[in-house]
Amino acid sequence: MTGTVTMTIADYETLKLEAQSSRLERTGLLKAAKELEVFLTFLITRENINEHLDEFNSYSTTCKVRIVDGRAKIELLDNGKIIEDEED
Repeated sequence: MTGTVTMTIADYETLKLEAQSSRLERTGLLKAAKELEVFLTFLITRENINEHLDEFNSYSTTCKVRIVDGRAKIELLDNGKIIEDEED
């Protein structure tokens, strides 16, 4: 898509700052998800939680938790679609 947009310099600067802030928040969220994966992996080695994960996943609209090769994986969702982790 091509086109042009006219905005004030102040609005442009605000937009740049918000974009940077958004990237920092997303990075923090992805790091928190990784830490939770480690914690859940620790838990699944001590108790069978598969049926609990199935129930959680049926209710959750923001993430799904899966067990892959004995490790917990958290998939963040946006409108039902998986948000790809750009850091992997």
